[in-house]
Amino acid sequence: MNETPRNALSQEQKAQFQNEGYCILEKVIPAEYLELLRDECAHWMAVLDAEMDALGVETLGITHKGNRYFIGGKWHQSDRLPRFLWSELMAGICRDTLGDTAFLFNEQYVVKAAEKGMHFGWHQDSGYIGHDHKPYLSCWCALDDVNEENGTVYLLPYDRAGTREWVRHETEEGTNDKIGYKGDDPGVPVICEAGSVAVFSSTVFHRSGANETNRMRRIYLAQYSAEPILNKDGSALWGDAEPVLRDGQIVEAPIGVGA
Repeated sequence: MNETPRNALSQEQKAQFQNEGYCILEKVIPAEYLELLRDECAHWMAVLDAEMDALGVETLGITHKGNRYFIGGKWHQSDRLPRFLWSELMAGICRDTLGDTAFLFNEQYVVKAAEKGMHFGWHQDSGYIGHDHKPYLSCWCALDDVNEENGTVYLLPYDRAGTREWVRHETEEGTNDKIGYKGDDPGVPVICEAGSVAVFSSTVFHRSGANETNRMRRIYLAQYSAEPILNKDGSALWGDAEPVLRDGQIVEAPIGVGA
């Protein structure tokens, strides 16, 4: 029988999410899931390096070999990632922010290499879609302790950004980043230990700095929506739309084909 997830956010965290667009959950990822996510990260980084070597390139999309990695859509090929994505923790975060219906929309690793990880410019996750849609949820899961030295994320509360709506972004030359905010507000740095989750709306502006330490900074980004998100003309899905919550109950996780 499917289970109803426990509350993941306190009343104060729910209020902050509604008012400012984000909240931080300190050290909530169980140790077994943290180890799982780190192991999968190492595997898929090696796979991407081999793919770039085979192509004779140093850049694929916004991934830059040895500097910054964006590795997404691997849950389909993994027999372990769905365990985390459909866990009681993640389902609880979804229910406390999106409501009783939730779908997995996207998931990806974001890795900044030691001492040379690139920055990532001001953007909204919704800016990468580029057309009207219902805002979705980003769960920025820290696989390492994060701080200003190793390129943590900086969040811009709604009132400081001056909007809670998505805006059109421009592509930055040299990085292929989408940029949607050009103000001088530095944002609020997320400083927390591994196993913490920054929960924010897809309309919250955020950026990250370079990794200036001698260790990698690894993040797993799990994104969920309250309804399927479609392309601009409504003819096809934009990303995934795998049910996670139905009537407040956790839907059984699909089984990956194995990494």
